[in-house]
Amino acid sequence: MPGGLPGAHPRTLRIAAVESLDEVIDAMIADRVIHRHRRIWLVVIALVVAAILVILLTGGWKEKKGRTVPTLTAPATVTAGRFEFTFTKAEIVRKPKTDYSKAETTLKVYFTAKNIDTEEQTSESVSGELLRFVPGGGKDLVESNGGACRGDNLNWKLVYGLPPVECSTKFEVDPDFTADVVEIGILQEHYEGDNSALGADPKPYWHNEDPAAVVQLKPTVVVDDGKNK
Repeated sequence: MPGGLPGAHPRTLRIAAVESLDEVIDAMIADRVIHRHRRIWLVVIALVVAAILVILLTGGWKEKKGRTVPTLTAPATVTAGRFEFTFTKAEIVRKPKTDYSKAETTLKVYFTAKNIDTEEQTSESVSGELLRFVPGGGKDLVESNGGACRGDNLNWKLVYGLPPVECSTKFEVDPDFTADVVEIGILQEHYEGDNSALGADPKPYWHNEDPAAVVQLKPTVVVDDGKNK
């Protein structure tokens, strides 16, 4: 029969064509449903990843609620990575306004530091990123200027195996800053290599800082008018 299958009745051909069209429509609908669900899952996964990143970046420090590291009261000793710190006191140092300079205020924290690097046993200084002032109230953490030891010698290298050294660190704060209690966050480095599966060097070294503890100190107010120098 011209235009059809041999021996097929016209009604049979119409039914087959309708069934074939229904199958195509069903397949299109199924494909759209799959794509819609796939987009929903991608959005959900993206939101979960974003939430995890926010938690990791804040480190649970900006607010006491949900803090995942211990909170200690000075005097307190913290072992963090290749250093051992003992925090003793804090000062709010105020420099009054003069004819040549504006009023300034600095938060100064005193501590002893000891190099306990049993992995490399090398000398190293306390970098500013390892000590952070935690303002709270959702404000960003304030990085210190590093460890100043033995008479305010900044970036003093601590030798492995020697006794603790008297040190201090400073944080920039607002001129009118005041607080009954200040919180200092301590980060710890980890002795580990990078992911070799990504082509990185698997040889371990000190890096990958993360929160170790928070120490609370009651600061005293000191006026630096330059007359004591």
